[in-house]
Amino acid sequence: MLGALVAQNIGFGVIAAIMIVGALRVVTTNNVVHAALWLVVVLGGAAAQYVLLAAEFVAVTQVLVYIGAVMILFLFGTMLTRAKIGTEENLNNKNWALGIPVALLLLGTLSYVLIDTFRGQKLPTELDGGASNVSIQRVSDAIFQPYLLPFWALSFVLLAAAIGAIVLARKD
Repeated sequence: MLGALVAQNIGFGVIAAIMIVGALRVVTTNNVVHAALWLVVVLGGAAAQYVLLAAEFVAVTQVLVYIGAVMILFLFGTMLTRAKIGTEENLNNKNWALGIPVALLLLGTLSYVLIDTFRGQKLPTELDGGASNVSIQRVSDAIFQPYLLPFWALSFVLLAAAIGAIVLARKD
């Protein structure tokens, strides 16, 4: 049991380090497409963290929704614009240094609030009675059964928007 916890902690550290490097590259690269691809690394790391937590349904949803849909639409929209896609200069705001103390203040405030709110609470070691029998199929049925028709309608609207964007962006 102890070996599994150590391996899980090492896995968490490795994945977190990869996510931190990816997040730093998202904000430091001068190429929009490269920034989007680094964001895919960060979102994939989040999915891997969910797998470590044994939340496979959330991990698959993370991959399908964020990496599979949002990032593809982002890259698709970026590539359909007529803007220069390569490396660009002077993308930073002149007041970027003001963001550092604001970010540190926000980090301190959020840390204080979280520590103050959850001070003496511990994570449960075992699931409450019967909760371990909840299957992924029951969870997905509870989410998608009442909203299946609107979900399909939205997918067709997004498909029509993507086709319309291609038609408008074509060079004839």
